Amino acid sequence: MIPTRFPVALVAAAAIIGVGAATVHAHGDVTPQPVDTTGLKPIGEEWLEKNPYSGNDLAIKIGSSGYNQNCARCHGLEVISGGLAPDLRYLEKGETGDEWFIQRIRHGATINGVTKMPAFEGTLSQEAMWAIRAYVESKHDDS
Repeated sequence: MIPTRFPVALVAAAAIIGVGAATVHAHGDVTPQPVDTTGLKPIGEEWLEKNPYSGNDLAIKIGSSGYNQNCARCHGLEVISGGLAPDLRYLEKGETGDEWFIQRIRHGATINGVTKMPAFEGTLSQEAMWAIRAYVESKHDDS
C-alpha cells in the first residue's frame, strides 16, 4: 500500500525540478536575448561577408555568452547539436562559412512555410552576430 502522502511528495518533487505539463515547453516561447559587445571594435552599418573577429579572444568570449543565450536551445550546448538543428561544429571555416552564417542568422530559415530558425537581424547587432560566429568557429570539428 502506498502512503497517502506519497502523491503529495511526488508532486512537490516534480514542482521543484520543473516537471509538469505547465512547465514543459521544448523550444516554446523563446525571446532573443541582447548581447553586450562592449570592447569589440564597432563594425558600422554596412553588412560584412567576412568575420572581422575571427580568432579574437574577446569576441569568442562574448560570442559564447551570446550563443548560449540565443542559439544553444536548438543548436546544442558547446555547439554540439542533439539533432534538432544543424551541428554548427561542421560549418565550413573561413569566408565560405562566414557568408552562409551571416545570411542565415540575419534572415533565418523557413522551410515549407515553417520557420525553422528565426531571423535575428534587428534583434542582434552585427557585432553580436560576428562574435557568435567567432565562438562557433572556435568549436569547429575538423574530423
